[in-house]
Amino acid sequence: MDEFQMSRLEFAKAVNDTGAELGENVACCARLVAAWEDGDVGCPQMTYRRILTQMTGRTMQDLGFRLTTRATPVQPAGLYGTDQEEDVNRRAFLGDSAGALFLTLLRPGPKAAAPGRIGVRDVRAVHQAVTTLYAHDHNHGSAALRRDAGQALHTAYQWLQNGRYTEKTGRHLRAATGHLSIAAGWLAYDSGRAADARSLYGEALAAARLADDPGLEAHAFGCLALLAKASGRPREAISAAQGAQNAVRDYGSPRMLALFAMREAGGWALMGDASATDRAIVRAHTLYAKGPSDADPSWLEFFTPAELAGLESLARADLGQHERAAAGAEQAVLLHGDQFARNRALYQADIAIQHAVRDRPEPEAAAEAASRVLAYLPEVRSDRLLQSLHNVESALQRHNGVPAVADWLEEYRTTTGTG
Repeated sequence: MDEFQMSRLEFAKAVNDTGAELGENVACCARLVAAWEDGDVGCPQMTYRRILTQMTGRTMQDLGFRLTTRATPVQPAGLYGTDQEEDVNRRAFLGDSAGALFLTLLRPGPKAAAPGRIGVRDVRAVHQAVTTLYAHDHNHGSAALRRDAGQALHTAYQWLQNGRYTEKTGRHLRAATGHLSIAAGWLAYDSGRAADARSLYGEALAAARLADDPGLEAHAFGCLALLAKASGRPREAISAAQGAQNAVRDYGSPRMLALFAMREAGGWALMGDASATDRAIVRAHTLYAKGPSDADPSWLEFFTPAELAGLESLARADLGQHERAAAGAEQAVLLHGDQFARNRALYQADIAIQHAVRDRPEPEAAAEAASRVLAYLPEVRSDRLLQSLHNVESALQRHNGVPAVADWLEEYRTTTGTG
């Protein structure tokens, strides 16, 4: 931006144009440029090195990339440990049976440079990458896989742009890539990168329209609703949630409609409209009670009765109904059992906050719930969880004269290194 006076999108186009001049067929995008700038890519592929050198007249070292893979001295990196430790965890994940399938897209070999013929197996690999990402994210958070998801998505886009496939396969590949874009967007959102998430959800929405896939369109709208609410834009959240419901009105999945009705309730709650919130919540519970359907997509597996209770509790909290919010969050944690560790941790944090800010505060109960949240660290790697813990700290500060609260505040600062 400073030197070339270009946006990331414009720079990506310049990379592709320069590549064409050099006889290289590349598919650079704004997301890849962002990964270069953010340091998520140690060093670009050889093709991109030649292009960047041609464009800038500089070596990779001059541009800030790292050409060596030798181990570097371990430096403290806060709560989640060092980059070296994260790489160890990532390798452990990628070495298990689920992670091995993810490598199909992460390191696809010669097909990345010259995709050739794309078939059903390749489309299945993209879907498997999505499943693998969600499976790991539910229990460990997003930190270790966000970069890998971006790399897998880039490979999928290369297949779309450079591969050879039938019209039917192309439609399926585009839809699968849209679902992968949503998964990558979710990881970006959970990592505190709202702008990246919004861009990825927008790409998924475009893919849905091109592939004529109403389920994908609704999923993208639903994610945009969640992001809008988290960003403090309730009207946008309501509109997106209603758009999601309209897209799958005749899809045959009552539970998908229930989820989007609950997302709509969240928007109404943030606006302070209790009546509209209650109507949307009642509609969500009514739809959910119709039970599962063959039309339910696999990504909907997280929307259990526990999550239904948890989403209602968040809406109650935004309406200032703290006792009902605390009770709902406690129900969500109980119903989750041993599954979805990150969501359990987030609802535990919400329990602590609601006990601390209710009309008749219960600081000891808040401190007890807050202690259970710390037990999830560092196994769950989520910037949203860290933000929730920060919110817990703020809520408990007013009760720091209570011994249990004072002890928790000290434990929190020690554990997160914020003292």
